[in-house]
Amino acid sequence: MKKRLLVLGAGTAGTMIVNKLRHHLPAAQWSITVVDRDDVHPYQPGYLFVPFGLLAPEQINRSRHAFLADGVDFVIADVDRVDAPASTVTLTDGRVLEYDYLVIASGTTPRPDQTPGMLGDEWQRSIFDFFTFDGAVALSKALQSFTHGRFVVHITDMPIKCPVAPLEFTFLADAWLREQGLRDRVDLVYVTPLPGAFTKPISSERLGSMLDERKITVESDFLVEHIDTENKTLVSYDEREVPFDLLVTIPLNMGADFVARSGLGDELNYVPVDKHTLQSTTYPNLFAVGDASDIPASKAGSVAHFSVEIFVDNFLQLIAGKPMTRSFDGHANCFIETGNGKGLLIDFNYETEPLLGKFPLPVAGPFDLLKETRANHLGKLAFRWIYWNILLPGRPLPLPSHMSMVGKTQPNGATKTLATK
Repeated sequence: MKKRLLVLGAGTAGTMIVNKLRHHLPAAQWSITVVDRDDVHPYQPGYLFVPFGLLAPEQINRSRHAFLADGVDFVIADVDRVDAPASTVTLTDGRVLEYDYLVIASGTTPRPDQTPGMLGDEWQRSIFDFFTFDGAVALSKALQSFTHGRFVVHITDMPIKCPVAPLEFTFLADAWLREQGLRDRVDLVYVTPLPGAFTKPISSERLGSMLDERKITVESDFLVEHIDTENKTLVSYDEREVPFDLLVTIPLNMGADFVARSGLGDELNYVPVDKHTLQSTTYPNLFAVGDASDIPASKAGSVAHFSVEIFVDNFLQLIAGKPMTRSFDGHANCFIETGNGKGLLIDFNYETEPLLGKFPLPVAGPFDLLKETRANHLGKLAFRWIYWNILLPGRPLPLPSHMSMVGKTQPNGATKTLATK
């Protein structure tokens, strides 16, 4: 009888997993099934560009099944719940899928319904998001008629997918307003629950100075309690107020509702796992990969990519009856668009914050870390082709899964060596 691998979610992590494992697991011995609610695979990093006319909406979405390897069964359905003790998944249409191993790769989604006042009469009138396809398209139309006032970019809470995206949007908004000749008529405000521009001191200081250079006001440590839509004001728990004419918000992000219904998640519906192996802390035949897990790493495509590489090697060891020897270190790297045809790159992991240096080669680069360069911008643009043609099909990408410290320097110029774990 065939062994059954079931993957819930055909996004970045789920698609990479089934494609890589299909090449390793004999079809005569293993069935591989992936479940998702529809056949639309969005290039989510592209949402950032749509509002400014830098990427057309029709360039965002492609077919999920077109990127699945032959021999992978694709089920289009919503998941109702997982019965982990019984190793079954029930779909909302009543079908029951049995598994020997389960991978939850259902991602994370914006939940504007979780903040009072966010959804309502002003939603997609003066309040917008760009983390969804519909939101990015609606915001693109709204920007065409925006000529003056308070333009507020707001993060509800962490974690969010692609935590640098709000900064990127703010930098691009600044550049776009200057191109339109409107910057002097607009107060641009960045509202964050963090104490600074980003989560790590070195990068936060660098990114914060870039906001200052662009005369963008930062409202930090701001935890929104509700939105007063009548007065168009963000109101925090400590009763601070930030008025707006146009609000671009990143709503609270949460994992899939079926995770909560199944009793598998934390308060935000993320699945608790070992942060190095991605294996469930409760069920040894269950894993959560990508944005669906509770690992203390960025919910970004690079984390999905690097962690999938580790997961696949470990999974093959596990089913062979061997100990899992690979350990994910939380490696993430992110290109940050800064406007005017330039970008910045950060590279970090669980233990080490973004530092100065070169990437991926320690001397040759060609990308500079924590510096605005044209090459970093071009790298960001090139990633779309890499995503569709290399990452999703599961082809090898010559980048190490573990972060390297070679060539990286501390702000004082001292070189730091990271021991291999």
